[in-house]
This record gives sequence, structure tokens and C-alpha cells, in this order.
Amino acid sequence: MRVPPGFAMMVEPSSLAVRTRRWRGVFLVLFVLALVCKVVIAATLSPFGDEAFYWQESLHPDWGYSDLPPLTAWLIAASEAVFGHGLLAMRFPFLVLGALVPWQVAALATRVSGGAAPFQAATFALLLPLVGSLGVLALPDVPLTVGILLAAQGLVAALETNRKRDWLVLGLGLAMAWATHYRAAMAMLAGLVFVVGMPRGRAALRGAGFWIAMAVASLGLVPIVLYNVASRGAGVAFQLVERNPWQFHADALVQPAEQALACTPLIYGLLLWALWRAWRRRVEHGYDVVAALAGTFVIAYFVLGLFADDVRFRAHWPLPGYALLCAVLPALLDGASVRIRYFAMLALGVAGAGLLMGFAYLGLAASPRGAVLLAGAKAFPSNFTGWREVTAALPPHPNGTLLVADNFMLAAELRFQLGAQATVYSLDSPLNAKHGRTAQLRTWQRDEAALALHAGAPVLLVVDETALRERETRDWLGSICTRVDRLRPLGRVDALDGRRRFAYYAAQVRVARGVPADPDQCMVWMNAYVASGQGEARGTQKP
Repeated sequence: MRVPPGFAMMVEPSSLAVRTRRWRGVFLVLFVLALVCKVVIAATLSPFGDEAFYWQESLHPDWGYSDLPPLTAWLIAASEAVFGHGLLAMRFPFLVLGALVPWQVAALATRVSGGAAPFQAATFALLLPLVGSLGVLALPDVPLTVGILLAAQGLVAALETNRKRDWLVLGLGLAMAWATHYRAAMAMLAGLVFVVGMPRGRAALRGAGFWIAMAVASLGLVPIVLYNVASRGAGVAFQLVERNPWQFHADALVQPAEQALACTPLIYGLLLWALWRAWRRRVEHGYDVVAALAGTFVIAYFVLGLFADDVRFRAHWPLPGYALLCAVLPALLDGASVRIRYFAMLALGVAGAGLLMGFAYLGLAASPRGAVLLAGAKAFPSNFTGWREVTAALPPHPNGTLLVADNFMLAAELRFQLGAQATVYSLDSPLNAKHGRTAQLRTWQRDEAALALHAGAPVLLVVDETALRERETRDWLGSICTRVDRLRPLGRVDALDGRRRFAYYAAQVRVARGVPADPDQCMVWMNAYVASGQGEARGTQKP
């Protein structure tokens, strides 16, 4: 049977040199194309809501913050210190780190089988949408993934050579992960599964190298400990208590479907097949590490998701496990049937199409005209849109007027657009607590308590009427009249067919919070209600 040319590299045997040359060429072309797409998007796409807050954290160097350990903010601060303030400057370190991931996968594949496998593995990883788009945004998942893969590289090498430098790489990777996110705990759990469940893992416990690695890894915990001691456990409280219900919720049983959508369905199935095959070959060197680590990321995150955070996006949590599976996938496919190898190439093509669609989506969101095209879509990129428009339309205001946003995200976005010198307060929105930013705003004295110290001062209030879910909007917007005084509308921005709506009000800082009242008596809520296509607007706040 004649094999189509596009499939020949995977399904037909050929000389090792030819296969390696072909896969290297394919990978390098795709790598450059993906990197160009990422740079263009990173230079034009408005900051994601959380991303703007990480930028704001970078202006306040510390050992940690209420939502995260410090590495994300430190990377942003270092980059902007060199390149100045801007979208690309903020994202530059993350673009570099994100570009490293396919090469890390290739390095792991070299340890498993060598030959053409490294470039095959790197190609699989690159076309996985979660990996291929990594680094477009300045998010903690980028250094977290790089740190975990670095630790895996060190572990695989150290088990073969027992060299101190490889054990140090393991420790440095884990320290990097701990300095980035509390989810580094999953990498530690994965390592525990390996050292308890695998013969080579148990043997490693008896050597000095492993304990040197753990000592180095513990350095990454220093910022977490210092911050939480100083903040009375604010970071740990958010990550372990406030954001998690810790009770079973059946809707989380859809996680495999979420994962399939994030990875693209065919390659998700292929990666699960690879996990099963790696587990069956766990007695072989390399496969024992991947089976234990990747299996823990995939399975433990599924189980955790049944009881933990059921509100925020979580499809990216097992990403390090998928990257590890890409490293052994070529070697597993070499021994597979022609049918499975055909399926693998089809999965690779679908994954590439998924990555391309992701780039197209972000590219449209970065463009004013493109965002208009997405306005009718259910998956509207609200966290990327409207920020430039709301800043550009700020009404003129006298010197001494305090700029106040109704939530942390809008405050961070306004400050990003206006520059680090701007001071923007945030009202105590439920959005602040949901994202773990309440304690941080209190520390910076940018919350309502700090605002009250300026009682009687004039205020320019900016309200994002579309920030909360519909069922939460009435109560929140209706409470704003008790938080500031003498409200007077100054204008509004209704953008993207009403998907993003902002209102401006002149106001005055209250001496004390007002008595809760009927939300329907507050002009902020009623004007938002009208803007959504219902009711009549109100022009002044009753004294």
C-alpha cells in the first residue's frame, strides 16, 4: 500500500539520518512560525485581567503576594527595568521561557530513545495548543511548566549518571516551581509517587544526591514562608481555603471533556494511550519517571478537581504531564501498529489546527475590528477587550481627584494603560475576593479602607458593568451608592455590541459606609440596567 507523503515520516521506516533530518526541518519551521505568531500577539493584545495585576505586583517588589509567590512579578519587573514599560516588555521573559518548552521535551526524548525521537517529540509538544501558545501572556503557568520540566530533566539524567550537577538541576527546577505557584505541590506529590512506587525511586532515596536536590528545592519555599508569616497566612489561606469548596461537585466530572477540548480531542486520546503504554513499560528506564510523574498530574488533578476550585479555568493544570508524555510518544509509536501511527499523524494535524485557531482567536481579540467580529461569539474574550477604550475615554477631572475603579481588575488595567505613576483605588468588589486580591489591595492601601482616609475628596469613579455574572451584578452595582457619595454620571463607553460596558461618575469619598438599601434606588445599578436594554436612566443620586 502506498503511504501518502505527509505520513511517511511516521508510518514508514526509513534511514535514521533521513528521518532525523525531516523531523528536524518540520520542527524548526513550525517553531519559527509559532514564535512569530506569539510575538505579534504579545505585542498587540491588551493585558489579560490577571496579567495586569501581576504587572502591578511587579511595581511592589516583595517576597510574595496574596495570590502567588513572587517569580512572575520578579520576571516582569526585571524585563521592564531593561526594556521599559509596554506589552512586549512585560511578556518578553515569558515568550523566552515558553519557547524553551519544546526543546525541554526534546531533551527528555533524547534520554528515552534518541534518533529522530527528540524532534518528533518536540513537534508533538509544539502543536499541542496549551504548549504552542505558552508565553503569549505573562502568566505563572509559563515558569511553572519550565521549572517542572527542568526538574524532570534533572531527575532522568541523575538516575542514569548520579552526577551532582543533575541532582542540582532537579533541585533548581523544583525551587523555580515553588517560587512561581503553590501548584508546585503537585510536582512534589508526583515525585513522592515515583520514589515510593518505582524501584529506581526507592534506590534514589538511599543516595546523597537526592537529598541535596531536596535541600535546593526547599530554597523555593523561602519566599512563600516569609510572605505568609508577614501576612498571617494570606497566600495559603486563599489557595487552600478561600478558593476551594472542598466538597464533591458532580459538574467537575466533565473535566476529561474540558481537557480534550483544551488539547484537541484526538491528541488527548493519544496522550492517554501514551500514559497507559508508559505505565506498562514502567520497568524500563525513562518510562518509570514519565509514568509516575505524568500519571500523577493527569489523575491527581482530575480527583482534586472533583472537590477543589469549581469556578476558575483549570484545563491547563495537567499541562506538565502532557508535555512529559510527548517526550515518550515517538518511542511508543515506533512499536505501535500502522493504524495507531496513522491516528497519531491525524491527531497531530488536528492539534496544529487547534493551535492555529487559538492564535487566530487571540489575534482577533488584539485588533479592534477583530474584537467586533467576536462580539457575537459565546466565547467572547472579555478579559482582553475594552481596556484601551475605557482609558482613552476618561473624562477630564481637576487635580486632586482620586481615580477609583469598582474592582481590582479594572484598577490594574487602568494603571497599566496610564503608567506606573498613576494611583488607582479599588472598591471592595466580590471579584477581588474571588481572585484572592483583597489582602493585597489592603497591604498596598488601595482598597476602600484606604480610600476612606480621604473623606470628602473628589472622586472619578469608573464602573465595569460587565465584570460580574448577571446574578451578581444587581447587588454589587446597587451597593456602590453606599460606598461613595454624591454620585453624578459623566458618561459611558458601550463597546462591542454591549459586551463591554463602562460608566463614569463624579463622586465624593464617604466618611463611612452607608446603610445598605434597595439596589433599585441606586443610579449605578439602574443606569447599567438601562444600558443592558431595560428601564430608564437616572441622572443624580438622591442625598
